Amino acid sequence: MMNILDRNRRFFLCMICCSIDSAAYDTARTHALIDLAQSKSLADELAQALRNREPLMVMVSLHACPFCHEVRQNYLLPLKQAGFPIVQVDMRSSSRVRDFSGSETTHATLVRRWEVRLAPTVLFFGPNGREVAERLEGAYVPDFYGGYLDQRIATARAQVRAAGF
Repeated sequence: MMNILDRNRRFFLCMICCSIDSAAYDTARTHALIDLAQSKSLADELAQALRNREPLMVMVSLHACPFCHEVRQNYLLPLKQAGFPIVQVDMRSSSRVRDFSGSETTHATLVRRWEVRLAPTVLFFGPNGREVAERLEGAYVPDFYGGYLDQRIATARAQVRAAGF
């Protein structure tokens, strides 16, 4: 059985190797973003979510972030597979995206505009691109993360449905 010190050493060695090899870094970045679609048009993605009477969940993530990976794999992907509208915005990406008003911007600019400073952060949007539940910042303790996420989803759904969607 691997003790925590050995696991930490392996993790840091892996991070060093990935940072040395930019191709490996790009591959890891691409892999992390394939699992959960990068936002292309928040206005369209929100409109689709509201047609289904759901809020739009947006995960703000960071390349090679192990906490982002945990949240994505263990909490958000199962929700996405069940049909919940979720997209991802990359904290440092210059990828183009349309914001809620339809204007073109970048992922990094959106993150700054939303004043997100911690990855992962999950936001919940409703009508007019307004946040409809408290943000879920960080990864928290795994035993409680699911409960925090469920509570915010319930709040966001109630707000969207109270607005007539």
